[in-house]
Parts: sequence; C-alpha cells; structure tokens
Amino acid sequence: MVRHLRAEAHAGRMLPFVVEYEDRLVGQLTVAGITWGSMCSGHIGYWIDREVAGRGVMPTAVALAVDHCFRSVGLHRIEVCIRPENAPSRRVVEKLGFRQEGTRPRYLHIDGAWRDHLVFALTAEEVPEGLLTRWHRSRPGRSTEIK
Repeated sequence: MVRHLRAEAHAGRMLPFVVEYEDRLVGQLTVAGITWGSMCSGHIGYWIDREVAGRGVMPTAVALAVDHCFRSVGLHRIEVCIRPENAPSRRVVEKLGFRQEGTRPRYLHIDGAWRDHLVFALTAEEVPEGLLTRWHRSRPGRSTEIK
C-alpha cells in the first residue's frame, strides 16, 4: 500500500498524509483522484482513531489539506463523499462548511455491497480567507494554535 501511495503522489494524482496528535499517529487523510486541466479537483478521504475523535483533530487536518490544495497545489474544487450513516464523518464536513450537493447511488463497493454516498464540496472561491481560518473563526473561545 505504501508503495502505491508513493507512486500516485509522485505522479501528481494523490496527496497522502498521516494525522498525528500528541506525538502519535491517530489517523490518515488522502487527497486522491486529483484531476488537472479544466477540472482541477480532487476528493478527500479520512479516518481517525476513536480515542481522539471529537477533539477537532480531523476538522483541522481536513482544513489544512484543503488550504494546501487550494493555495499551493492549485486545485479549484475538493469533494468529500461519505456514507449517509457515517454521522461522525458528516459532522467533520458540516463543521467546516462544505456544501452538500447530493447523493451518489451505489458509489463504492464496501463490505460486500455497493454503497450510496453523500457528496459534499467546496471551491477555492468559497474560502478566500482559507478554510482553517474560517473554521477557527466559527469556534469562539477555542484555541487556534496549530503545532
């Protein structure tokens, strides 16, 4: 798997990241399906250790990745596709202000069946100040320190 991730990253089709919290690996985030030309988009997938879920770790990671994609990589659009029953993952994109665009019926083959996914998206014009900045502004009283 690591070899595949490296090859895709080297080819410019994927950006794999590890997520660390308090000096330990707690998750993973991948910007994949990067398409150039007139589309300039990609999609994000992620997972987080249950022990740190709910602490803002994944929203911070997603916001950092989106900002990197829009500001440094040059992408215009980011999508996140989530199974409807996955409330914690939906909460991440809702906290960050991704817009829900609809449903992709039977989108991915997971656990032996084709599963529907909800589609959430964001374009660079929607976050001119950066997604991390926008998210931190929406969290009054919370620390905005990034390590």
